[in-house]
Amino acid sequence: MAEAPWQQSARYPDPSIVALDPSFKRYHLALSAVERLWTGSRWGEGPVWFGDGRFLLWSDIPNNRVLKWEEETGAVSIFQKPSNNANGHTRDRQGRLIACEHFGRRVVRFEYDGATTVLADSFKGKRLNSPNDVVVKSDGSIWFTDPPFGIMGFYEGERVVPELPHTNAYRIDGQSGEITLVADDIDHPNGLAFSPDESILYVIESRGEPRNILAYDLAPDGKTLRNRRIFIATQTGETPDGFRVDTDGNLWCGWGMTPAFDGVRVYNSSGAPIGHIHLPERCANLCFGGRQRNRLFMSAAQSLFSLYVNTQGAAGG
Repeated sequence: MAEAPWQQSARYPDPSIVALDPSFKRYHLALSAVERLWTGSRWGEGPVWFGDGRFLLWSDIPNNRVLKWEEETGAVSIFQKPSNNANGHTRDRQGRLIACEHFGRRVVRFEYDGATTVLADSFKGKRLNSPNDVVVKSDGSIWFTDPPFGIMGFYEGERVVPELPHTNAYRIDGQSGEITLVADDIDHPNGLAFSPDESILYVIESRGEPRNILAYDLAPDGKTLRNRRIFIATQTGETPDGFRVDTDGNLWCGWGMTPAFDGVRVYNSSGAPIGHIHLPERCANLCFGGRQRNRLFMSAAQSLFSLYVNTQGAAGG
């Protein structure tokens, strides 16, 4: 039997937004519903908001392109093609776009004059695997994960033999550009984000059983990690992916991979699940945007969704 087409809720509150704990009600705007802004990607990823231009960029990895959605008109166009199978994006503290490329196996920065600066493509003489997701700390340092997803086949990149382990996360110094290994104990690291005060780095361990969200404390030097721990151990069948943190320290996590789990799972700063946004597709990644950073943009498998929420995204995502 064919599945019925998804439709935006015509009723408020939207029944697809579910409180798993009473504390979530403060973040749920009763007069806001999940909106599907566009559909037509093969695997949507890496959304990033440009408030100065009032547009959103996100990746369509298998189609080797970055798409652009304009807030004023709702128009969607191709921003970049080919994109070197770009995945995760963010902006640095000067507003420049930073991208993780699967095919290029590198992290790059796009300068305002149109030039492309390669920030990282190797470590100790060995090629990176396929940088996945990236965040920027307030000191200008760039932190990224490097699983092999883009080199395991020809769908999201190009198949090659990895030269580095599939367990590493790295830091690029904002001043010197030096690349350092910050973690080598994450089974296929994926999404990552800092707590609002930057005292904790959260990282998705996407091949653990169960799949975990890890937490590390930042050492006083602000450059190294310590006290690795499992922050959230998911249930069987749950698949956390990209995520961002709001100003209250809640984690808004792309989730899947069954109809019961597809969407966004929200955890508080203690690691307790407090809410879920059900979507008709698995959500791969998300970001906060809009004028007040209170609009959640969710890049799902084939579509781009949004929802206004009663919180704001923390800086650096």
